[in-house]
Amino acid sequence: MVIQDGKATGVKIAYIGGGSRGWAWGLMSDLATEESMNGTVCLYDIDFQAAKDNEIIGNKIKETEGVKSVWKYEAVRTLEEALTGADFVVISILPGTFDEMESDVHTPEKYGIYQSVGDTTGPGGIVRALRTVPMFREIADAIRSYCPEAWVINYTNPMTICVRALYEEFPQIKAFGCCHEVFGTQKLLVEALADIAGIQGVERHEIKTNVLGVNHFTWLDSAYYHNQDLFPIYAEFADKYAAEGFKKITHDNWMNKYFGCTHRVKFDLFRRYGLIAAAGDRHLAEFCPAAWYLKNPDVAAGWGFGLTPVSWRKEDLVRRKERSARLVSGEEKFTLNETGEEGVMQMKALLGLTTLVTNVNIPNYGQQDGLPYGAVVETNAVFTGDSVTPVLAGGLPSDVLSLVSRISNNQEAVIEGIFTKDKELVLDAFCNDPLVTCSLEDARKLYQEMTENTKKYLEGWEL
Repeated sequence: MVIQDGKATGVKIAYIGGGSRGWAWGLMSDLATEESMNGTVCLYDIDFQAAKDNEIIGNKIKETEGVKSVWKYEAVRTLEEALTGADFVVISILPGTFDEMESDVHTPEKYGIYQSVGDTTGPGGIVRALRTVPMFREIADAIRSYCPEAWVINYTNPMTICVRALYEEFPQIKAFGCCHEVFGTQKLLVEALADIAGIQGVERHEIKTNVLGVNHFTWLDSAYYHNQDLFPIYAEFADKYAAEGFKKITHDNWMNKYFGCTHRVKFDLFRRYGLIAAAGDRHLAEFCPAAWYLKNPDVAAGWGFGLTPVSWRKEDLVRRKERSARLVSGEEKFTLNETGEEGVMQMKALLGLTTLVTNVNIPNYGQQDGLPYGAVVETNAVFTGDSVTPVLAGGLPSDVLSLVSRISNNQEAVIEGIFTKDKELVLDAFCNDPLVTCSLEDARKLYQEMTENTKKYLEGWEL
């Protein structure tokens, strides 16, 4: 790699999960529209054909109108090939298949436990972690062997546990986790400015916030547009839409039906605690006691969000495969569509081409008061040349901290339990999750059934 005249040439990116039919295409688009970098993207996936398809799709992008940089895409068969010489490693994998996720999300319903997402916390998130952590240990070990100085960007859930596993396996790793949920809340603050204050045309990045908490259960204790404090505006906004929600859910498209929300959960949490909960309602609800927002599907619908069924994800995978085939054959042309994600901007900053301040998931080195040292937290950090420096975020008030610390300590227990293959420790964390409202006896039965459904990924465990 060479950096000269404000540009980086010959950058190597290793993409683990390079057969992705979502995140990978988004990264391709973002790379193609960034003129200050070029290089090679090595696509590694356990499904080699999927990676090979993305190689074809990626290498056709140079023919697309609006391209500002050309990248070479290459599918490889081994982690060693992908990682050797890499400057950056992107991890975006599905741990297991949607069959296992179907068990994660829907088996708990037998016991009256409902999950709106099921990939981060709750019984689904914990059992998903059982599959995911061994994969991340293998990845971290390979990074130590083949590119120990590379920067590692994780997009896989459960985000906190994935990043924590990378550091537990390889303490010197240079890794962080990226999530766009805070971005969505910044966009909501833009809506509040327009609705309450009549200020139009504001961009998300103009909203400056202080971020605290853990991934998908993040909180803002300050928010400004230039020198204007947005908390009074948000308070009026939350009061105005608390009962009916802001922007109704319609079922005219899948994004709205399965991923949309009216923000009533956020408004309720703000009116209760005085802080802005900074994630989508589907995620926030899963970290709170089940009776609040997830007692059953009707209660969730009353709060203005839905439960995303894994059956829909399976149907969507079929659609994505069909689109991949069209892109490979040339029947459909790839169109550039900047995602709004910041992965490429983070790379650019780490190469020393710019400076960026953004929210990120990294171990707690003291930037977050009240949560365990070393636990992965989500706060702002400064990205500069070969450096990610956390911003001191302070601490959460005791009432909010009690909610977040329960989750953080549970996540630490899950990590310890998985690394030591301690079934009982993971079970204790499972039973302590806010969504697990059944009896201890039923919780044990549920845990046993869910781990049985994913046992092929649990080598060495006594189940």
